[in-house]
Amino acid sequence: MRQFIDFDFVEAVIRAGSIRKAAEDMNITASALNRRINRFEEEFGYEIFERLPRGMRLNAAGELMLQHIRRQKSDLARLKSLVADLSGARRGHVSIACSQALMPDFLPRQIASYRKAHPGVTFSVNTRDRLAAEQELASFASDIALVFEPKHMVDFEIIAAVAQPIHATMHVDHPLAKKNVVRLRDLVEFPLVAPSSHYAVRVLLDDAFKQRRYAEFATVVESESFDFMRNYVMHEGAVSFQFPIGIAPNEQMTSRPLSIKDFAPGNLLLGQQRGRTLPVASARFVQQLVSGLEELESVTAE
Repeated sequence: MRQFIDFDFVEAVIRAGSIRKAAEDMNITASALNRRINRFEEEFGYEIFERLPRGMRLNAAGELMLQHIRRQKSDLARLKSLVADLSGARRGHVSIACSQALMPDFLPRQIASYRKAHPGVTFSVNTRDRLAAEQELASFASDIALVFEPKHMVDFEIIAAVAQPIHATMHVDHPLAKKNVVRLRDLVEFPLVAPSSHYAVRVLLDDAFKQRRYAEFATVVESESFDFMRNYVMHEGAVSFQFPIGIAPNEQMTSRPLSIKDFAPGNLLLGQQRGRTLPVASARFVQQLVSGLEELESVTAE
């Protein structure tokens, strides 16, 4: 539809922050893109950009228009899914923003299971921290999010929640591997590897150490990659941390839960943008995820 094609040009300017940079990204001339934007504003009846000395940004009218068009595109995707269902062919696309912990095992299994029944549905899966996931929901860049304790949650509609205790991960020969449960006082004897404060597991670890002033949470290595941290403990007698949903089987690595007397568990949340009606494929996949999380909760409880 033409209005959506024109909107693609508008979004390009929003992303780039200027006509010149957006034109370069889209491989068209700046004058042609400027004419497109001017025509869009004329048909809309209002200017949607502030023209600044160093670029362009949306004004208040543009922000309202942006949300309206994104909702229209979402509704159109849902309509196409419904029409596809009439012929018995499930089609559609599901976009997901999720924490790294979901990548090794849980989400691949869930997507493969869904596509086995509905091979016409495609997926995009993007690793996002809590704040970025909420921003993607708000911009309709992602349909659903699977994250640990979002920071703001103003428009984050929780569909399902599962508590996940923090696990200490280590080499199978590590002294802590002999314990059933790891206490905070056990950790201070070993080098620690952890993510930055962008991640829920680090926030929970910092909170636990602050409450017990005799110990400081001091890391020898910090990383944004949980894959790196899992592999690092194979090369030094270090301890890393992860939620159990993100721990894939490994003959050389093991994990032990941190005591709930010292460390609060994290909450894995499945959610969407509040008030949004999801496309059919996304809504059906959400139903499957809810069942998968319920099974996960029952296993964790055992």
